[in-house]
Amino acid sequence: MNPAPSSPIQIRQTDDGTLTYLVAMPPEALPAVRARDIEAAWHHARGAALSDQWGDLRVFHFLRADGSRTDFALTDPDAACWAAAADRVAGLGTSYGLALCLRLLALVALLAQARWTAAFFALERDGARLDPTLLATAAALPLSPDAAFDADAFRARLATTEHRAPIKLLGTPA
Repeated sequence: MNPAPSSPIQIRQTDDGTLTYLVAMPPEALPAVRARDIEAAWHHARGAALSDQWGDLRVFHFLRADGSRTDFALTDPDAACWAAAADRVAGLGTSYGLALCLRLLALVALLAQARWTAAFFALERDGARLDPTLLATAAALPLSPDAAFDADAFRARLATTEHRAPIKLLGTPA
């Protein structure tokens, strides 16, 4: 279950099945990812949700150079499903896989919270249509210290990006 000793991420599973990640870097230091991997994780999450496979609870401890820590837990079944999908696509035992997971979760949160994003996606009966610039922006924009996207920076990046036809995604969990 643990990655190679040189990995900045150590994983432990508790007796109740919760996965705990000790990450030797803060969320904002995680790398950019490929937009197609965010799309793939979205597809995996859709399939898992339709099959009632919600994923494990996960706890993250991000260590900072100054010795402080940022902690958070994914206890919501939907968040666990998104994380499990990212784990299947890229492996959360790698900084890339963890970056994919956090970017996917941050994108979902942004779409749910920022009204202005409505112009860039449409939820439909059988899934969602996303403007590809949403995926490209989520793949490239750095995460904040609390593993989210800065909504103003995200919006500014979208404003400077050429928009293409929305892509069809197969849906969202729950």
